[in-house]
Amino acid sequence: MRSEIDAFPPGVAEKLKTYVYRLIDPRNGETFYVGKGRGNRVFAHVREQLEDNDLDNNNKMKRIREIRRAGFEVAHVIHRHGMAEKTAFEVESALIDAYPGLTNIIDGAGSNDYGAMHAKEIIRRYCAKPAEFQHKAVLISVNRSATETSLYEAVRYAWKMSISRARQAELVLATLQGLIVGAFIADEWLEATATNFPGPGRGDRPGRIGFVGHEAPPDIADLYVNKRVPEEYRKQGAANPVKYTWSGRAT
Repeated sequence: MRSEIDAFPPGVAEKLKTYVYRLIDPRNGETFYVGKGRGNRVFAHVREQLEDNDLDNNNKMKRIREIRRAGFEVAHVIHRHGMAEKTAFEVESALIDAYPGLTNIIDGAGSNDYGAMHAKEIIRRYCAKPAEFQHKAVLISVNRSATETSLYEAVRYAWKMSISRARQAELVLATLQGLIVGAFIADEWLEATATNFPGPGRGDRPGRIGFVGHEAPPDIADLYVNKRVPEEYRKQGAANPVKYTWSGRAT
């Protein structure tokens, strides 16, 4: 018989204030999700799994279902509590960096620009000259793990962007932790659907788009690749991975 906790007793949640939590698979002790919340947020994921039958594209929910089908309970750990919202964002981001293989859909706020880096990468990034934009460019921040196979595949799919605005861009610049690492030209922007972007793990992503294109020619790429993203486009704590250079500000 299950004795799983699904809510804090009266008065406990108020004492916790904002907290950061981890969901742990008791079968192997592995942390598979990191989150931030108030009240009973930490328990909401198990409730969502019980209520949601459409889990095909949600690795977190699949993991919870597997744990429960095996007769175990998800372990809920409050990693740090009693924090202000801003501090909780920083703690959440640091934990997401610290636990590889999480089922979180997105990285923690600011992880791509201010997350874990080797000392050599820190030197390379901050010694790089800032880019001077001569083209209308979309800056898209990609994850380190996504670039291990193909930078083009990592940057072209699937982003929450205005398709009409994206089509104004002359370039797509892939950025990794504040450094421009690739330059591409989009031949066509399309809705992020399995039909438009066939391939393993690519289903329909409503409200998101991607592009079909090619690498920018060397004379254009040399203007930007290995240059640092200027500070005005890198607001600390910003979670949006997409920015537009022709707006004159981070967007």
